Amino acid sequence: MSTDIQQQNKLSIGEVAERSGLSVHSLRFYEREGLLLSTRIARDEGGRRRYSEVDVEWLYICTRLRASGMPIAQIRRFAELVRTGPGNEHERLDILKEHQQRVVSQMEHLNDCLEVITLKTNVYENYLNRNEPEQTWENKSLTSTNTDNDKLCQ
Repeated sequence: MSTDIQQQNKLSIGEVAERSGLSVHSLRFYEREGLLLSTRIARDEGGRRRYSEVDVEWLYICTRLRASGMPIAQIRRFAELVRTGPGNEHERLDILKEHQQRVVSQMEHLNDCLEVITLKTNVYENYLNRNEPEQTWENKSLTSTNTDNDKLCQ
């Protein structure tokens, strides 16, 4: 291994696991599934994986995409496009915009759910603070404006 590559790829799998928040097993999975920018992670003389700062930065992006619900196949496709280099930026953007819209929809749904939870929390707090009669499951303002999405939150 040349000195330049040794300097670039100086992080052990344990160090990358610690910095990325992924387990060593997950890092190997990401590599096996083709989710990393490098098709082959560099190895030292002893055959141990060596990662670069670029790998850590890319893993940050991948973990955020995955945590927000992007399927592995779509992350793999995005990584393939990035590895291919210039000329496919429109396709990369399409992948990100499509996922962004899914995340926005999920957030809107979760905000609707949070409103219901907050309302019910307030009902129970008022009940416990005032010792009101047991009607914590009823709320006319909630049931009169129920939508299909609200039903999922109940």
